[in-house]
Amino acid sequence: MPEEPLASARYSPAVMEFIRRFQLQLPISPSPALRGRRQAAVLIPIICREQPTLLLTRRADFLRNHAGQVAFPGGAADASDASLIVTALREAQEEVAIPPADVYVLGTLAPFDSSSGFQVTPVVGLLPVDVPLHPCEDEVAELFEIPLEEAFNLARYHPLDIHRAGKHHRIYLSWYQQQFVWGLTAAIIRQLAEQIQA
Repeated sequence: MPEEPLASARYSPAVMEFIRRFQLQLPISPSPALRGRRQAAVLIPIICREQPTLLLTRRADFLRNHAGQVAFPGGAADASDASLIVTALREAQEEVAIPPADVYVLGTLAPFDSSSGFQVTPVVGLLPVDVPLHPCEDEVAELFEIPLEEAFNLARYHPLDIHRAGKHHRIYLSWYQQQFVWGLTAAIIRQLAEQIQA
């Protein structure tokens, strides 16, 4: 486990400010009643550059579910996982080769329902700048980073109201360079941005 970030001189002022705000702010609203029954987790990887960035993947185009979509590394919980944090770290290692020992876990966000029936818990983790990243070709087409300052700009997220199965849903759409970020991934980033800015 990496050393305690708040005791380390190797983090930039921008990273330290993110850590402070994340740890001081409670979620801004209680989690809504969730319908998902199966458990899953994703890692929100924050790379600790001078100006920190958010690491995202674009899923392979030939996958059966969510092909070509921008996502965080993550997936369904295994029975052998000791916790959902372990699930997120295991999946990040499988998809992007991030060594679990290189991730400093700051905490989790409230879980989200996914359209595929999962209850997804986001796990916020800090990664060193030199962390090795090797996308698994069977799952990941591309890795890219968004500066936190841009990712947390709430004006980037455009709401779209849809009706599905007789229920109202609001999803958010966003773009970064040529990447289209929407759905659960956009909702998670937006929720973290709101929590940090509260």
